[in-house]
Amino acid sequence: MKVSADRDRCIGAGHCAITAPGVFDNGDDGLVVVLTPEPEDGDRQAVDRAERLCPSRAISLTSTTGGRP
Repeated sequence: MKVSADRDRCIGAGHCAITAPGVFDNGDDGLVVVLTPEPEDGDRQAVDRAERLCPSRAISLTSTTGGRP
């Protein structure tokens, strides 16, 4: 799975950083920063949840294996 975030869409709610702190953080400007663009399989559930919770839909997940992201 590959994780990306659109900082232009981000509103700085911080749900991602709270839900998956090893993958996301908030920068000095309060907007999302992806710390781990290709997280471990053990982070999958938290990253999926962070994507679902994002109110601005700034987080995108892409599959690196051709299956589900």
